[in-house]
Amino acid sequence: MRTTGPGQRPAAGPGQKALETPRAAGLAGIVFGLLLAAAIVLMRLGIPQGADAVTAQGFEDSTRRGVVQAALRLVPFAGIFFLWFVGAVRAHVGEAEDKFLATVLLGSGLVFTATMFGAAAAAWGVLAVAYPPGSSPALAAWNFGRHFAYTLMIGYAMRMAAVFTCSMSVIGHRLGVLPRWLTLLGFLTAVILLFVAPSVPWSELVFPAWTLVLGTHIFVENGRNRSRAAAAG
Repeated sequence: MRTTGPGQRPAAGPGQKALETPRAAGLAGIVFGLLLAAAIVLMRLGIPQGADAVTAQGFEDSTRRGVVQAALRLVPFAGIFFLWFVGAVRAHVGEAEDKFLATVLLGSGLVFTATMFGAAAAAWGVLAVAYPPGSSPALAAWNFGRHFAYTLMIGYAMRMAAVFTCSMSVIGHRLGVLPRWLTLLGFLTAVILLFVAPSVPWSELVFPAWTLVLGTHIFVENGRNRSRAAAAG
């Protein structure tokens, strides 16, 4: 990669040009961020909190069940757009970046998606257990499903999201295609997902928020570059 003087952005090289071309990657990142954020918010609002979460009494309300079901229906589409985002970025970055970071980026993205789907399936399992209308799920099924889904999503999926965020930030920094503030934001997001998300409710929203910001940046920069190219041509 060619560089300029101190403090200046690296000159455009093959890797930078490749990363700037996939406008679809930016669009997929935006859609994924919106879908995952909506699913997390709906899930947080639908799942009972406090004493009701322990006894499942608060889940007798059909409205709560409907909110949770709506959240779970969004998860497969969020996963599809995330895989599209990973694939588009990986296809264009892979040739320019070293195999180690490219492999970590791809692997963490795939594990995150699989774990997120597993958490959603566990939650659906609790909802699918037959019980009379107006009653709460069996306590054993409720406890197992609730803890299993929560552990998969917060304990494992979000930590894989942290690895993905960190590796993407390193790649963007090395290729000079991400501004410094976005790189630092990625590292901060990774730290929050690793150490804060398991104990602080709602903090998992930083991942879809970061993806939304990154996708918007890629989308906007791609549009600007095309406009410059058209004007120069």
